[in-house]
Amino acid sequence: MKVKYATIAVKDMDESIEFYSEVLGFKVDGKINPHQGLNITFLRNEGDAMIELIENVEEPEKQGIFMVGMEVSDMETTAKELLSKGAKFTRGPIEVGDGAKIAFLKDPNGVEIELIQH
Repeated sequence: MKVKYATIAVKDMDESIEFYSEVLGFKVDGKINPHQGLNITFLRNEGDAMIELIENVEEPEKQGIFMVGMEVSDMETTAKELLSKGAKFTRGPIEVGDGAKIAFLKDPNGVEIELIQH
């Protein structure tokens, strides 16, 4: 597995974009709004890993590290291996619209980990 992105829940998207771009040198790679009140911005710097900022206007109190995304080459094999080691999936593995497969589990601290196979 390799880390593809870290998701950070933010209270102010514009302020966060300014910090990550002006202070840390990241570039905006894309923005999406899956539904009203949920704003997502992807930021890229050196290497493959990205930062995903999520602003949920309906839950502004949720801030901080929210999720870490990890790419896997074979979801079925990885899922079996993790289950054999005691991992418990909170969702998935499921196939999504573009043929990718995703699954979610949590670490002991409650940080969500998303596995994705492209």
